[in-house]
Amino acid sequence: MNPNDFLNKGNKIAVVGVSANQKKWGFKIYEELKSSGFRVYPINPKQKIIGQDVCYPNLEALAEIPDVVITVVPPKVTEQVVKQCRKLGIKRVWMQPGSESEKAIKFCKHNNIEIMHDACFIVNGLKMGEKR
Repeated sequence: MNPNDFLNKGNKIAVVGVSANQKKWGFKIYEELKSSGFRVYPINPKQKIIGQDVCYPNLEALAEIPDVVITVVPPKVTEQVVKQCRKLGIKRVWMQPGSESEKAIKFCKHNNIEIMHDACFIVNGLKMGEKR
């Protein structure tokens, strides 16, 4: 798996677990992706709006299939998200630290879904990519 495949600016990215709370990582990741020029979708069934953007209840509610899904949710929720990814044909999932589980990782590996875990999308992904 190549981290650059996840960081391609042409990717459509869904952030599952985005928060309206600006101090939470879900919000920080979403805002960083938007300001970096990515097409990004907020996913959280408890939110209708994030900033001025429509927030979607789940991946299936999106009008287009994202290329990458970033999970910023508890591990048990990630296990459900990866099943949605398989159903929708999404091939890349980045599990933020704290959102991964062995069960979700194994599921991805058995279903040909590329995964990144044990690394922050912002700190280890975008910031490292800027230094190249």
